[in-house]
Amino acid sequence: MSEAKLRQFAALVEKWSLKINLVSKSDLPHIWERHVQDSLRLLPYIPANTPRAIDLGSGAGFPGMVLCIATGIPFELIESDTRKAAFLKEAARLTGAPAKVHNTRIEVAPVEPALLITARALAALDKLLGLAAPHLAPGGVCLFPKGRGWQAELTAASPLWHMNVERISPSEWGESCILKVSHIRHAGED
Repeated sequence: MSEAKLRQFAALVEKWSLKINLVSKSDLPHIWERHVQDSLRLLPYIPANTPRAIDLGSGAGFPGMVLCIATGIPFELIESDTRKAAFLKEAARLTGAPAKVHNTRIEVAPVEPALLITARALAALDKLLGLAAPHLAPGGVCLFPKGRGWQAELTAASPLWHMNVERISPSEWGESCILKVSHIRHAGED
């Protein structure tokens, strides 16, 4: 992992945020702790030998671009906002990250299914599963960082989706966790 490249990326987020609001003004002094390090929490849970990954609703590149830089795994970043997609393309170019940016909606993104899907602060779990399922390759996993409302989201999604869910939540994370989701299928597919 190249901390220098990650710091370069964090500086780019700060610079571009002044023009296109990638992160809130109050978060600008805390990009490293709140966004980069939070994204890096997913690292230990990425399956070994993952050949490529997809990040849904990439926004400012958290967690997709951070994980791409940190691991060297090629990521396909899907972002519908043209300005944010332009930022991601420039960030990939400047950091040398093996990322491909798709400036389109998730539902129509021209990507092959991948064994790893990530998304952070994109949607509630029931909607997120609907966006992720078509892009998840058989045997693949989704890593979704979630805040204190994770249990309510899981309860709401359970009647609509069948899935295996592992909650990863070391005590130092407080109420936040990562939901590691696999074997997703819509409840109507039985």
